[in-house]
Amino acid sequence: MDLATSSAEKKGEKMEYVYAAMLLHSAEKDIDEDGVSSVLSAAGVDVDGARVKALVTSLGDVDIGEAMATAVAAPVAAAPAAAGGSSDAPAAEEAPAEEEEEEDDAGGFEGLGSLFG
Repeated sequence: MDLATSSAEKKGEKMEYVYAAMLLHSAEKDIDEDGVSSVLSAAGVDVDGARVKALVTSLGDVDIGEAMATAVAAPVAAAPAAAGGSSDAPAAEEAPAEEEEEEDDAGGFEGLGSLFG
C-alpha cells in the first residue's frame, strides 16, 4: 500500500465522519452512533465503529449549529482583511477590471469569426 495514498484516504475518511454528523444535524436528527453509521453506510463508506463512537463522544458537548456558523463567518470576516487598504481602494480597482473583461470578450468573438470566414 502506498503511504501517500493511505494518508490521503485516511484524511478523506475523517472528513466523511464529520460530514455525516453535519448531515444529521442539518436534518434535525440525533447525532448518535446508529445515525452516523447509517449515513456512512449509505454513502458506501466502510464504517469503523471505534471512530464513530469517538466522533459521537467528542461532539457531545459541541453546539454544532454555532460551530458551523462560526466556521462560515470566519472566511467572510477574513476576506476584507485579506484585501487590505480602505474600502475606497477596491472599488476603484474593480472598475478597470470590468472594462478589461469586456475588451477580452470582444477579442474572443473576433477570433471565432475568423474561423468561419
